[in-house]
Amino acid sequence: MPDRPITLAVIVGAHGVTGEVRLKLFGSGLDGVKAHKSFNNGALTLKSLRPQKDLGIARFAEITDRNAAEAARGTELTVPRSALPPLGEGEYYHADMIGLPVASETGEPLGTVRAIEDFGAGDLLDILKPDGKTFMVPVASADIGDDRIAIDPVWAE
Repeated sequence: MPDRPITLAVIVGAHGVTGEVRLKLFGSGLDGVKAHKSFNNGALTLKSLRPQKDLGIARFAEITDRNAAEAARGTELTVPRSALPPLGEGEYYHADMIGLPVASETGEPLGTVRAIEDFGAGDLLDILKPDGKTFMVPVASADIGDDRIAIDPVWAE
């Protein structure tokens, strides 16, 4: 679905009294957010963005004071999937993998990707098995296709 919303950041609070907000950044961070001027189907218009530690400090035309900034806490900044840059060979967006079926190399169904996690040592696929249990597989150990992911079934044991 090319126009499903993709979250690039979330507003985590106010910064100062003039309506600036602090952003928790996802994906490609500050550069990924700066590449867009409009978020949430035009509801928010980015005026400025700068780094602060591991966050971003943003100003939106529609958020003009601290009260509005506090009220915006928890707002996800989304763009349509079609607005993201094209991927190179072997690259993928996490959002495109969520929900993909996972199978063994021989085609045996093993589950569905429910999330992609990174605890510091690289991306892990969080896979939900048909019985409701979960397991994780390093992305580097998976063969990622457009419509499914193949793994060695030993990971599912």
